[in-house]
Amino acid sequence: MAARKSTPPDAPEVIVDFTFDRGLLHVAVINISDAPATEVTVSFDLPFRGLNGEVEVSSLPMFRRIAFLAPHKRIETLVDTSAAYFERDEPTAIVAMVTYNDAAGHAHKRRIAHDIAIYRDIAYVVSPPAGTMPESTARPTPDTGTVRHGRPQG
Repeated sequence: MAARKSTPPDAPEVIVDFTFDRGLLHVAVINISDAPATEVTVSFDLPFRGLNGEVEVSSLPMFRRIAFLAPHKRIETLVDTSAAYFERDEPTAIVAMVTYNDAAGHAHKRRIAHDIAIYRDIAYVVSPPAGTMPESTARPTPDTGTVRHGRPQG
């Protein structure tokens, strides 16, 4: 069994992550290290659409070339509501291939597999419009907002 090549401690580490926040799906390119990365590109094994199916998110310019990604920098975009994403039967098993260079020009490559289906059944509260919540309520609850989950309704 071959030994796995380790990343030098001062090398950048760039990842792609999908996040779920109160019913919204986002995708981000993140430099999780203390070192800058250059020439960052991301390719996905499957295309995926967002914003009610109107935008091919996987082909946005933010994935084609980020000339410089500072340490701990995050570039993020909204994909869609989870309900709309799953209702369209968009891909849920997505692999991102991230390539980038370190300050010395050495190339790095990282494969990251995601399973977006984990967000399908997460419950969340949809806040009522501003000004309609009782003043005594600091944040929405099932009593002051609507509770939903990512699975398409209907």
